[in-house]
Amino acid sequence: MDIEEIKRILKAFRICTPLFLAFGDKYRQKIIFDIIEAGSEGINVTNLSAKQELSRPAISHHLRILKENGIIVPHKVGTQIFYKVNLTQKFTVLKEVINSTLAVLSKIEKSCEFDESLLEEKKDLQI
Repeated sequence: MDIEEIKRILKAFRICTPLFLAFGDKYRQKIIFDIIEAGSEGINVTNLSAKQELSRPAISHHLRILKENGIIVPHKVGTQIFYKVNLTQKFTVLKEVINSTLAVLSKIEKSCEFDESLLEEKKDLQI
């Protein structure tokens, strides 16, 4: 197994930690998808509150977590703050982590299949 490849995957996996944090909470999941649904213009807290079963302070708490982890970005329009998602780059890294991990697992499985076939041949020779 290539140790350097494992280290590279682990480093990329750590970059994805904010995604796991964000998507690990059902309220943040809903907030993220409500923001996505709002489209390129984004959504403000007032309109987001109308779609949630949470209080405004609770929504603000979740928005802060999402913002701190780079999942959403705020932009000011007049006196209001609108939120948009910022997931494309993070999903690209996550996709790389998944694909790289699958490739390593595939190599391991092929290695195990090879080892098992050698064991079978050895058993046949002993009979």
